[in-house]
Amino acid sequence: MLRLLLVLPLMLASTAFAQPTLPLIPLPTSVEVRSGTFAFSPATRIVVAPGDAEAERIAGMLTGWLGGEGEKRPRVSATTIVPDSSIVLTRDASIVGDEAYVLDVSQGRIELRASTGAGLFYAAQTLRQLFPPSVERAALRYRTFDIGAVRVEDAPRFVWRGMMLDVARHFFGVGDVKQVIDLAARYKLNVLHLHLTDDQGWRIEIPGWPLLTSVGGATQVGGGPGGFYTLDDYDEIVRYAAERYVTVVPEIDVPGHVNAAAVAYPFLSCADEPPTPYTGIQVGFSALCTEDERTYDWIGDVVRTMAQHTPGPYLHLGGDEAHATDEAAYVAFMTRVGQIVADNGKRMMGWDDIAKLPHADLPSGAVAQVWRAQIAATRERVVQSTANVLLSPSTNAYLDMKYDDDTSIGLKWAGTTTVEQAYEWNPETLIEGLPADRLLGIEAPLWTETVATFDDLTFLVLPRLPALAEAGWTAQHQRTWSNFRARLASHGAFWTSAGLTFYRSPLVDWQIAR
Repeated sequence: MLRLLLVLPLMLASTAFAQPTLPLIPLPTSVEVRSGTFAFSPATRIVVAPGDAEAERIAGMLTGWLGGEGEKRPRVSATTIVPDSSIVLTRDASIVGDEAYVLDVSQGRIELRASTGAGLFYAAQTLRQLFPPSVERAALRYRTFDIGAVRVEDAPRFVWRGMMLDVARHFFGVGDVKQVIDLAARYKLNVLHLHLTDDQGWRIEIPGWPLLTSVGGATQVGGGPGGFYTLDDYDEIVRYAAERYVTVVPEIDVPGHVNAAAVAYPFLSCADEPPTPYTGIQVGFSALCTEDERTYDWIGDVVRTMAQHTPGPYLHLGGDEAHATDEAAYVAFMTRVGQIVADNGKRMMGWDDIAKLPHADLPSGAVAQVWRAQIAATRERVVQSTANVLLSPSTNAYLDMKYDDDTSIGLKWAGTTTVEQAYEWNPETLIEGLPADRLLGIEAPLWTETVATFDDLTFLVLPRLPALAEAGWTAQHQRTWSNFRARLASHGAFWTSAGLTFYRSPLVDWQIAR
């Protein structure tokens, strides 16, 4: 059998004819393209080992991508007998790495191998990108098609590959959040950071503090109806994410960004009367009453509730743009609340402002999320701190920035960000002097001041989220804009078939009609 060993970047060639670039994003560690095809048909079976419930659940998702509810789907079989032309999910202890996998497509079968469920899930997502885009359209699912023979070996660059969704400025319900999780997981992101509270709205139920949601959650930017998650809603989001190997990190932003909380409970801002509900987009004007012990009773209940309902290790305290709190009060408050987080068995996260806490006051394992990497003083402070670091540079990773001056939604305070700018940066060299063992990875925030609908959301996220996902997954020496651009072109057809709105960047030769 003729085998073509590819030297990345992933441009496919044959001595007989030229083939298109495989549309794999993020780019895998290695790819070997072989001759022949696997013929998918109604006779294809998906096979897992008996007793492997996790693999069976992943197989169920895979068959769901090929056939919608109420349709005939490829059958999942838990058996040691593998029929011809099967897709087989196998545990393989020789594959080292919590998220590593091997995908092997041959004429006779497709094998997905990994030592963990996460690895099998990512192998399934890679296989999904080899399906024709038409399978994203329910009416065209479960038809016969061919998949070219290929062997993929893969593992991620960083342990943290995240997306942040701001549901405080504009509220998005559980169904929308699930769609965001699916989109993030499709590109092998493994963290969803939910910005749950801000001046415009409080979005999470806290027992004993009912006005936080009934009053503080009743509006949003522009004066819309707002909304909030019950704890059952939040549990459902966490469960759904975990099934897709996505960890949820909740953010309660303090001591600034608290107008909605103070509207509900005025003592939180040292007032007798509530402030006016805020529906604008300015920042830095609100502050908690850090000298009132009742504030710490309140934050203790909030932290305890979120810790009890969040299986992941981190709670995000925000800590940014607290311009109405003097520095001494800020340091004292964040130090005390950081200890409350630790006392509840979680690790503290915050925006890069928390790096100004003295070393002795920064909790062990704390994470500073860097968004102002363009500022020398921020970089220096982060390097000198003891915090682990998550990179979200506003000039590259903020999904709410406009693509160009003519983009209909988005902001421009950090400049405009093309898909090429979202792709062309190196996390490992962004902050000079930062030890490699303190860099956890990257996260792409979507702030929602101008994002009122799900179509608005996907318009700003696509195509930049795949670019940032590749920055988090693929080794730097394998990454080139020209090759990514060629692979990205095919994804427009997937998104179109799935009914997703996206920005048709003029930098990409989109392949839509497929």
